[in-house]
Amino acid sequence: MCQLLGMNCATPTDITFSFRGFSQRAGVTSDHCDGFGIAFFEDKACRLFVDNQSAVESPIAELIRNYPIKSRNVIAHIRKATQGKINLENSHPFMRELWGRHWIFAHNGDLHDFQPVLTGRFMPVGNTDSERAFCYLLDQLVERFGYVEPTLDEIFAVLAEFSPQIAEHGTFNFCLSNGQALFSYATTKLHWLVREYPFKPAQLIDLDVEVDFSQVTTPDDCVAVITTEPLTQNEIWTAYQPGQMILFQYGRPVKMAETQVARLIREAENPALKRVTAADQY
Repeated sequence: MCQLLGMNCATPTDITFSFRGFSQRAGVTSDHCDGFGIAFFEDKACRLFVDNQSAVESPIAELIRNYPIKSRNVIAHIRKATQGKINLENSHPFMRELWGRHWIFAHNGDLHDFQPVLTGRFMPVGNTDSERAFCYLLDQLVERFGYVEPTLDEIFAVLAEFSPQIAEHGTFNFCLSNGQALFSYATTKLHWLVREYPFKPAQLIDLDVEVDFSQVTTPDDCVAVITTEPLTQNEIWTAYQPGQMILFQYGRPVKMAETQVARLIREAENPALKRVTAADQY
């Protein structure tokens, strides 16, 4: 299956360090060779780069590794195809317009017998289960809110309602952003961390590269990184619980939700934990 990389920041930040390590998994340290893509938000719009070549071989990926585009929200994807041909229209991330903003979505997983009824407002260009799921989620948002743009909390609630239903068809890990924040959901494997002041050095796992972030940041910087597998070997990454959704804004997790099953598992492992609501905010 594919791998995901997301970044949400308090101030515009480049993702070149993380992407250098991440892109090695497209043929060097792993076999996710069936295309790649990356999207950088600039307020309501974004720059989207996709290629059906691997992120190791693509000249576009080489540009990204060396061009420090700064953004508050970034989503990247390296593909190992399970459904759909290896071509440009099936390369993640996918982009659509809603409420005058670009929306970006990338998925890791495999959905079986997932053929939702779509309204026609959002239709797949390619033939992946991922793009169908993206169109279906956007349909649900429009069905719920119409032409009035909802709050991030309202969007979060709808995603938390429908994502588990989609996950009944298989593995459903995703990153989604509208430029205001980054929504993420995992049924199997996703990890996150926050880099903040005082910053420390970080060493990539997939490449012999280290950056001392204390030398290239300010106290105002705060960066959340979300990825399928941890990218660094000297930082503490937090694994998502199965069925957990997290909303990141300004470089921090600001809202979490988990399925009832995940809560029961967590509480069974530690009965002393206080029972929380489905949307636990902190």
